[in-house]
Amino acid sequence: MKKTPPAPPAPAPATKPERWRIDAGDADVATLVIPADSLRLRRFEIDCRFVVMRLSDGATHGMRVDVDGDLEWTRQAPTENPGHTDSMDYHFRRELAVGQALRIVVKTQAKQARRVALTIEADEA
Repeated sequence: MKKTPPAPPAPAPATKPERWRIDAGDADVATLVIPADSLRLRRFEIDCRFVVMRLSDGATHGMRVDVDGDLEWTRQAPTENPGHTDSMDYHFRRELAVGQALRIVVKTQAKQARRVALTIEADEA
């Protein structure tokens, strides 16, 4: 009687891409921390978005993005679009080595404008 050889082991399941998000609402600061992964290198597409509503003439809004404690980007601009929202966006990429975490802090300013939304999203590429 002939025996059937055992089936080969199933391949390891693919890792689902990570997605991290923080919605700080109308707060002036948002912080997103992506924890380290001890097994693999990762790449992230990161979006920071600040939305405001103009309250009167001369309104301005600004956003500063710090990554791991270092200034990544900053901008201040007049708040346009009376009666509607205006926004400021910043997109960047980051590669995280094995064992490396990432801390993103977005700080905002609003003068004669009301904060509406502040979000940070990071999608593994």
